[in-house]
This record gives sequence, C-alpha cells and structure tokens, in this order.
Amino acid sequence: MEESPRPRLVVIAGPTGVGKTAVAVALAKRMPIEVINADSRQVYRGMDAATGKPTPEERRAVVHHLIDIVDPDERYQAARFRTDAAPLVEEIRGRGALPVVVGGTGLYIRALIRGLDPAPPADPAFRQALTALAAREGRTALHRRLAREAPAVARRLHPNDQVRVVRALEIVRAGAGAALEPGRWWSERGPYDVAYLGLTADRATLAKRLHARAAAFVAAGLQAEVQALLARGYDPTLPSLSSIGYREFVRVERGELTPEEALRLMQRDTVRYAKRQWTWFAREPRIEWIDVDSAGGIEGVGETIALKLKRGGWIE
Repeated sequence: MEESPRPRLVVIAGPTGVGKTAVAVALAKRMPIEVINADSRQVYRGMDAATGKPTPEERRAVVHHLIDIVDPDERYQAARFRTDAAPLVEEIRGRGALPVVVGGTGLYIRALIRGLDPAPPADPAFRQALTALAAREGRTALHRRLAREAPAVARRLHPNDQVRVVRALEIVRAGAGAALEPGRWWSERGPYDVAYLGLTADRATLAKRLHARAAAFVAAGLQAEVQALLARGYDPTLPSLSSIGYREFVRVERGELTPEEALRLMQRDTVRYAKRQWTWFAREPRIEWIDVDSAGGIEGVGETIALKLKRGGWIE
C-alpha cells in the first residue's frame, strides 16, 4: 500500500440521530479503527440521559476516545478538542488502526482538520454582563445585539445558541471580526489526508426518529439526571446545562414547564438543531454524502465506507 505523505483520518459526520455511532461500530467489524468523539456534549461526565453517548456494547465493539473527560462546569471548546484529538490520531495510527472522528459538532471537526484562526481571549467580565442580560431579557436579546453589530454572523447563528452568540459578541467587541468569516477556516492543505463522509437521511423520516429519540431520553431518566446535577451545585446557566434537553428540564425543576411541555420543546429544538447541522456540513469542502436508507441501513453504510477506503488504498 502506498504511504500517504500526511496522516490519514476518516470523519463520519452528519445531523444528530442519523446513526453515526452505529455506523462506526459497523465499520469496526470490517477494519481496525478507533473512534475519536466529536460531540460537544458527550465529553461531560454525569450527562448521559440526553447526550446519545455510545452504549456499553458499542464501546466494547470499538474503542471510543474523548467521552466523559470533563465535569459539567468545565469549559470545553474547539481549541481544546484539537489539542486532545491531535495526539490521539498519532497514537491510534501507531497501534495499526485507522483513526475515525465521529460526531456532529462541526466546529470541533474543523478545528482538527483545518485549524483555528487566532481570536482574542475570553473576557470574563464581558461574558458575565452578557449572561446577566440573557437572564433578564432572554437569549434572543443577545442575538438581537449581535444582529446590530455583525448581521452576517448573526444570520449564521441560532438565537438560542448562547455560547456561540456570546463568543461572537466578544470577538466583535475586540475588533477581531475577521476571525468570524467562514472562509478563513478553509485551507487547501490541512495536516491530514481526510476522507470526509457525511451521513444523511430523508428529513421527515429523521424528524420522526428524533421525536422518538427525545421521548426515549426522557423515559431513560433525564429529569432525574437534571435533578441530580442541580443538587450537586451545578449552575443551570452553564453551557453544558444550556444544551437541548437539559435546559428544558431545568425549567421543569423551576416550575416553569410541565414535563410534557419540556418534551415538546425538546423535540422541536432537536429537529431545528439537525437542520442547522445539515446547513453547516453542506458548506464543508469535499464532504461526500451517504444516504443511510439508500445505502441499506447502518450495515450497508458500514460496508459502503469500508469498500471506499479499501479501494482508495487506505487500508489493506
């Protein structure tokens, strides 16, 4: 097999609930791989009910890295992901396996395969002021401010995505708005030779799956998990607890929503999040889409990817 001048790396990305982890398990039956998790919520310990972490059986089937590595009150961002993931690529290759990045957090994947533009450091006092504003007037107040100061950036961010809206406001305030331009992420030649594969499915069908998945998360004990996290003293405004599912059931604990209302909001926002992920990945250069159902389901996708990699000389 001809040796690539750059380390080879496979990415399996796509919207939430499309079957990325299951496809990785199917691929592991066909070739030696190890998975590097690229899901921004699966890094948190104690947050299991609504994060879609691999099951114990899936973890036994293939090694998964970067799961349960930080507590809910720790900051974990794209730059740290890149710092953690890059050495894993070399370690996995050294064991004779193929590193496969699996997840739906597009910013993490970009950071690893193309790097990050320099940006100003965090401004704790400014962030505290913005958090107070969001507490008083809602997340949309932050988004309206961003729309006034950087309309093009605001159009790319959902009003409820408080973490990224705050960071964008911070960057704009520091006069480093160029770091927010999408084109500045792309370089023709990154550090890896990447096979970038995106999983997709019929949107209406996936929406039904996501509704059922959210209901399953609730049935699996999401409310009790949120209660336990709050009892341990975790601030409900933390980015980890502001994610879909957790934020709704924080409101249940505050008496603002019933569990049924929380589930409906969770289902709605999960479908919206999947749409934003599609939009994100559609902008990624050289991504190759595979329709899960057209390919014959999870095992069919695993076989499709394995054949593609073997034909490309990625593995013997």
